[in-house]
Amino acid sequence: MPDRSRKSAFPTRQAVALGLLQGPTELLPVSSSAHTALLPWLLGWNYSQLDPELRKSFEVALHGAAGLALAIDMRSELLQEASGMDARRAAAIACSLAPAAIAGCALRGAIERRLGGPRSIAAGLGIGGVAMALADARRAEPARTLEEARPRDGLALGLAQAIALIPGVSRSGATLTAARARGFARADAQTLSWHAALPVLLGVGALEGARLARSGAPAGARRVLAAGAVSAFASTLASARALRRRPPALLPWSVYRCALALIVIRRLRRAHNGGR
Repeated sequence: MPDRSRKSAFPTRQAVALGLLQGPTELLPVSSSAHTALLPWLLGWNYSQLDPELRKSFEVALHGAAGLALAIDMRSELLQEASGMDARRAAAIACSLAPAAIAGCALRGAIERRLGGPRSIAAGLGIGGVAMALADARRAEPARTLEEARPRDGLALGLAQAIALIPGVSRSGATLTAARARGFARADAQTLSWHAALPVLLGVGALEGARLARSGAPAGARRVLAAGAVSAFASTLASARALRRRPPALLPWSVYRCALALIVIRRLRRAHNGGR
């Protein structure tokens, strides 16, 4: 009989570390899910050996807490947007949500089973990094503004969010790439990216919260879920405020993603060759 207590063991300090990592990696175009998987793998933690329900609940708690922090940071502009909502803006929002929602319901399980390993994450990081660099180098004259967003722009962001279900691609990276490819200025692309991500983060967190309320948290999970959620909330709020002051150029993060992908590939090759 396997010892489930060992599979469920998850040190609080590791939960806090992953929570603190969630904020910057959620908002920067580097893939929070990739970092949540790769940091324990690179440091030799037993995260991948945890009970799958505990791991899933923990990761959803991180995303839900990040969504709540982002909503608090964006509260003024969200209220302003709601007061000025018209049919065009409503259609753009719907188009940005539908592809990710449909793909998430239909494909998330298969993606998690088949594409959650380091090799596929490295591929997502590298390919996404190259796409980001190409999109950010595009020159649109004049650059488009947030007020010019149309339903087809929302659809582009929605398709980007659906593609970002692949580990390593990055929701933020994919939506920023789509917005920059559509000609939006960096600051407006960041705002569009955050607006597209917020309903997804909050929706996933709400669904998981309702599931946990019905079935109860996995054994020994309450402490680590709370520790991860609180640290993810704090790190996301701090990251959002910092990024508002200076929206990021994508090229440096493209280089970072490709470098991280190479580190992962090198580690996999060393493991394959017996550590030589």
